[in-house]
Amino acid sequence: GGKAAAVVCDLTDADSRSDLISRASELFGPIDILVNNAAGSTMRLPSEVSTSQRNFMFDLNVNAPIELAQQALPGMRERGAGWILNISSRTCEQPVVPYRDSPMSAHVIAAYGATKAALNRYSAGLAHEVAPQGICINTLAPENIVLTAGADYVRDIARRSPDMAEPVEIMAEAALALCHGRFVGQNCYSRQLVHSLGLPVRSLDGGSVLGDAFLPVDLNTTA
Repeated sequence: GGKAAAVVCDLTDADSRSDLISRASELFGPIDILVNNAAGSTMRLPSEVSTSQRNFMFDLNVNAPIELAQQALPGMRERGAGWILNISSRTCEQPVVPYRDSPMSAHVIAAYGATKAALNRYSAGLAHEVAPQGICINTLAPENIVLTAGADYVRDIARRSPDMAEPVEIMAEAALALCHGRFVGQNCYSRQLVHSLGLPVRSLDGGSVLGDAFLPVDLNTTA
């Protein structure tokens, strides 16, 4: 029943993203909710990741969300309400010593994890700044790898280790919960949030209830 429109933007390009919010606002009016979900990573050892690779990740994963938030905030301040949700990642956490994690989770994605840690810290500071103005800033990370259609790498992981993946519907339910009400300055994980709030997990069209926070991955959807 709603309306949707695509606004093309290369978030790795500062010029392209400089007027994204204004172009989107021309279609439907001022932005009420901004979800910064786009991200990218280069899989390299910390000792080998190049300056250009680091710059790419920090520009897309940190600078772009900051700039889009700054573009959206004036309209939110004017209305005295708004929600900004930055999508983070569990990779921002420190590997546990003694090291038992896989090389992938421990160090190959260290630079990517550093960008998400930076995004979390920025989000917390921004939340503190704008909460008195009625604007809610939060971050949300998937508990596990989100199972999205078309991702061969994720499908392979899910088939080998179903407990390492989660249905995309859980992230969607958690994101909806954070984009209304007065959650402020929260750094949440999807399953934990859905479970703590006692939320049912619905299909993406909202038409049916699939389960709760413990909804397992349906491997049939990955074929």
